Amino acid sequence: MSTTIDFYWRPGCPFCMSLERNLNKIDLPLNKKNIWDSPADAATVRSIADGNETVPTVVIGEAKMVNPSADQVMHALQQHAPELVPEGWEPRTGKVGGLINKMLGG
Repeated sequence: MSTTIDFYWRPGCPFCMSLERNLNKIDLPLNKKNIWDSPADAATVRSIADGNETVPTVVIGEAKMVNPSADQVMHALQQHAPELVPEGWEPRTGKVGGLINKMLGG
């Protein structure tokens, strides 16, 4: 069984659009789930986001992230689905990138 990138979103959400745009630049295969179209998907998001329907919510294997950055998604991919990491992708470096890497265990 291969791991997917479950991307929970809703129409009109600017945070969803921004994250999706950034992940599309990397050409990641997103399994998009509109929480307004599926009560089950909305329930999944509530179970992850402390009862709230906060989107974007991204699930990659055991990693569950509420409103993550593209970098956080990529770090989760490295840990939970390395086969989905695009060839040539490198973690960010510098002070901010190093802090993100340290926070995410990278």
